[in-house]
Amino acid sequence: MPRVAGAPARAGGQPASSLFVRDACWLATLAFALRLLIVLWAKDRFPPADDGTFYHAVAQRIAHGQGYTWLWPDGAVTYAAHYPVGYPALLGLAYAVLGSAPVVAMLVNAALAALAVYAAHGAVIRFGSRRQAMLAALLLALHPGLVFYTPALMTEGVTAELLVVAGWLCLLAGSSPTFGFRLVALGICLGALCLMRPQLLAMVPVFGFFALDAAEPRYRARFVRAFVVSGVALAVCLPWTLRNCARMDRCVFVSANGGWNLLIGAFPEADGAWIPIEGERVPEPCRNVFGEAEKDRCFGEAGLARIRQRPLSFLGLIPRKLAVTFDYFGAPGHYLHTSNFREFGETSKLWLGVVETCWERLVLLSAIIQAARAGRARRKLRWAAALVAATFALLRAGWLGYLGFVLTVALSGKELLKRPLSALAASLVLGTAATHAIFFGAGRYGFVCAALLCLAAVELTPAHPPEAEGAREPEPELAGS
Repeated sequence: MPRVAGAPARAGGQPASSLFVRDACWLATLAFALRLLIVLWAKDRFPPADDGTFYHAVAQRIAHGQGYTWLWPDGAVTYAAHYPVGYPALLGLAYAVLGSAPVVAMLVNAALAALAVYAAHGAVIRFGSRRQAMLAALLLALHPGLVFYTPALMTEGVTAELLVVAGWLCLLAGSSPTFGFRLVALGICLGALCLMRPQLLAMVPVFGFFALDAAEPRYRARFVRAFVVSGVALAVCLPWTLRNCARMDRCVFVSANGGWNLLIGAFPEADGAWIPIEGERVPEPCRNVFGEAEKDRCFGEAGLARIRQRPLSFLGLIPRKLAVTFDYFGAPGHYLHTSNFREFGETSKLWLGVVETCWERLVLLSAIIQAARAGRARRKLRWAAALVAATFALLRAGWLGYLGFVLTVALSGKELLKRPLSALAASLVLGTAATHAIFFGAGRYGFVCAALLCLAAVELTPAHPPEAEGAREPEPELAGS
């Protein structure tokens, strides 16, 4: 078919036709409609809970022009940075326009999910067939965990979905040989993600590295792009960091809770999970420290001291932390149950957890198989690693299955340049594992990986291009082509 002027390029030099755009639009509409039903069901039943209580309160203050501040029971108002600013700032903007009710936040979550589904289709269609792109979008649109997390005023679901948007922008930027708007857009998206989840800063250069066409093995150019994207992302975060330096009792990059998390992760009695720092758990040097950022620094130093004193005990907690993070996500059911246990009881929580876990393990299994099939490098070794990983993906110790997926992907070596979505998904899993091996684990943190894994589960293997197998469906002639 002749090239259509202005049509975005695809693998094999073919344009993305209006047929594919229609597919992406109706799939995004399906995702939004399904989540809208959940919002209508949840809006009067599930008030903000857990961290969502804080996000909602701060978003209201932002909407009313009071900034990221906290009102204490005695009437005192202080500047805050304990939690990341990105999500409450986004909600604050929506609240300022539409009103500061939790249902507005739920609608924002639904809209971002629809955008992610559109992006998932757009990302996979660049290398795969129409069927594969639709399957990836459906896996995201119908994901039971992401669907039922829509009412949650929490960051994990939104972060997971925006990572898919970042993956799409990464591939779009890769199709351009020059530095331009697409690369800047990728940096802006990743900067916004860092403001929502600061530990994703480690992922920023990875996205930049893969923001170059798969046929371009020029590593110098890739490192330059990684540097440029990282610079844009840091520029997005810089105003907030400067605000913290001016308003807090010490400079803070994004949020002042890293020290808290490190100290919690060093408590053996926490068994790798969250535990409150109160009473005797508050370190002696920190008991008279009241500044938010200074207390976080104090807690961080106390956590490092505990790790130095008992390094083997700390290392022994790592398998438990990873198990808590990856074996069972369960964030949606936990949130709904915490918000209103009468409307969402233990039985509902259990069944949603079972359905969600089955869905996620099947996605993981598919991603492992795709990684094993990809290319020719170390093929036998990859299949051996995949067999072990797939076994654990079907067992309770799912965290070993996730790490096995990372290993299987890594064994592809340079051929990963042709499978950027799998590379990004594996990097995210590895980064999440490394982060929560140091801090404490929780299923909602592993949940951040769920969306990108849906793309890796169907990403085309370079050994079987669609043109060779007839997998690509005929594209209709476009008017004027």
